[in-house]
Amino acid sequence: MEKLDGRRTFLKIGGLAAASLMTGARGVRPNDAPPGPAGTMPTRNLGKTGHPVGLFSLGGQSALERPNNEAVAIPIIERALDLGVNYIDTSSIYGGPERPSERYIGQVLKRRRKETLIGTKSKERSRDGSLRMLEQSLKLLQTDMVDVWQLHDIGTMTDVEEVFAKGGAMEAFEQARDQKMVRFLGITGHHRPEALMECIRRFLFDTLLMGINAADTHSHSFAAELLPMALERRMGIIAMKVPARGRILASWTPPPIERQKRMWEAGANITTKPGTLTMREAFHWVLSQPVSTAIIGIDSVAQLEENVALAREFTPLSEAQMAAITEKTKPVAEQALWFRHFERA
Repeated sequence: MEKLDGRRTFLKIGGLAAASLMTGARGVRPNDAPPGPAGTMPTRNLGKTGHPVGLFSLGGQSALERPNNEAVAIPIIERALDLGVNYIDTSSIYGGPERPSERYIGQVLKRRRKETLIGTKSKERSRDGSLRMLEQSLKLLQTDMVDVWQLHDIGTMTDVEEVFAKGGAMEAFEQARDQKMVRFLGITGHHRPEALMECIRRFLFDTLLMGINAADTHSHSFAAELLPMALERRMGIIAMKVPARGRILASWTPPPIERQKRMWEAGANITTKPGTLTMREAFHWVLSQPVSTAIIGIDSVAQLEENVALAREFTPLSEAQMAAITEKTKPVAEQALWFRHFERA
């Protein structure tokens, strides 16, 4: 196993130093590709993989995770590829045991595989369970290789010990890469940074998918140490939870409380107030971080087109602009970071 030594090689940053590194004050992210023709999607390298990816990438939740939703999901996927989206994220658990997200994506990939990288995930913690998940993912995605295979939702030290144990998931991940069933290995999480940091110390992952949005600094910040640690290792950084399932947005209408109680987010937060940001503010704040791309779940083709337009028009925010947006999130920080507040063993 590709273990790292125990040196604390990640950057120690704080205060103004953190702001300088994380914001777009100097104009261009370190891995930005040269600007393309007007109206095209700007790209950045996916870390040490060397693959350029668009600033907007398609998430496999929202419309794509709903059973019996082909009439909505498949046109979204098709249109995303038409618009130049070249990274699609999904998981073996999206949509339940029938795995509709992988299934819908596979229906498009069988015709358009060369147009996009595909990333999926396994939440299994054992070697054998992970390999079974991958076998089914390949079948549903209708491909013979996944570009990025990721450990799903590493949130606690128990997760870390399980995946690195003898017979754990990491054995499957290395085997799958060696057998060319997958190209790159990644890790994902949104709960707390410490477990992800421990995984990164132990293994040279290619990518990190992490929950981060404009409220990040208010609770268990991922930008403070996890992000620079991953950058030190030249990992491709994929952002998620940009609009926090809408909860960071001023346009969000909180569902009735009784309905919220049936939603999985309710385990962390029930709220009665909308957010405080526009989607432009939320998205551009994240893109002003040194991330490779941001995945966003989509409910309609119109919403997809709006998000792609925001990615195309992006210019890095100044430190002052980012600080102002972060300050605006303070009254709704708990609901904007609901994914960090679940009780976990």
